[in-house]
Amino acid sequence: MLPNVLQTSATDHVPVLAAEVRESLAVQPGETVLDATFGAGGHSSLLVADLQGSGKLIAVDRDPSAQAYFDRFAKRASGVQTRLLRGDFAVVLPQLAANGVRVDAVLLDLGVSSMQLDLPDRGFSYSVDAPLDMRMDPSQQLDAASIVNTWPERELMEIFRRYGEERYAKQIARAIVRRRKEEPFERSGALVDVIKSAIPAPARFGEGHPAKRVFQALRIAVNDELGSLEEALPAAFELLRPGGRLAVIAFHSLEDRIVKHFLRERERGCTCPPDFPVCVCGHEPELRAIQRRPIRPSGTEVAANPRAASARLRAAVKA
Repeated sequence: MLPNVLQTSATDHVPVLAAEVRESLAVQPGETVLDATFGAGGHSSLLVADLQGSGKLIAVDRDPSAQAYFDRFAKRASGVQTRLLRGDFAVVLPQLAANGVRVDAVLLDLGVSSMQLDLPDRGFSYSVDAPLDMRMDPSQQLDAASIVNTWPERELMEIFRRYGEERYAKQIARAIVRRRKEEPFERSGALVDVIKSAIPAPARFGEGHPAKRVFQALRIAVNDELGSLEEALPAAFELLRPGGRLAVIAFHSLEDRIVKHFLRERERGCTCPPDFPVCVCGHEPELRAIQRRPIRPSGTEVAANPRAASARLRAAVKA
């Protein structure tokens, strides 16, 4: 039985739902594995161990800081062919599929990686005063400061409400616009202060940090995370050989909803109207879900790694 929490010596990083990912992907020696969200290489290190010195591992990440982690990882992947492709998985995966690449297992670990959260100057954390950045790819033009300082009040309200599910989106957007007329936002601390001042006092002491939902919304908007996921999932499915396994870890309901809908649509068989006496569409299920419900981390894992608390794993096998 695999332990619920594993730490890799290659990266000093604790990957979320490590044992559950390994069991879902069931990687065998000699197979080809695609880690579409390499990050610090935590999951890749475990999957390479399952390859047992043979096969291939293709890593994808849009963040240039992943290169240093990959270099360390590749040195320890003895006998396994490794390759890092830098770019948004929404772009890289369709390119691989178009070029005829086929793999046996694909992993997407969504959300912000530890290496991004733990570097204050990246601006992902609301707990540390830092430049308002939040770009997973620092070479892209759009950052959080641009959104906060230039987007109309209505658009700010909409992304806070849609991507952050923020109850006080209207009040926060109005307060941001009022504050930026006096002085543009440059650092996360100033934004946190405005968010706190815009919501009722009781809400500041509710569940989680009062700026958590707004920062999530900004991060999703900056990196077009939901759009990228919607484009990447069909490409990930196309890359799989028959019998190939797909595992996706989501960290909030918006991501999980997209994954759930994608898997259910391809798990459906006949699409004929229910009153048809016989099937005329001939549609067959394209995959089989490994679990009926998403897998959540155990209490032991959450206690050891609080960042795992909101993780949800869904996995499927291609028909």
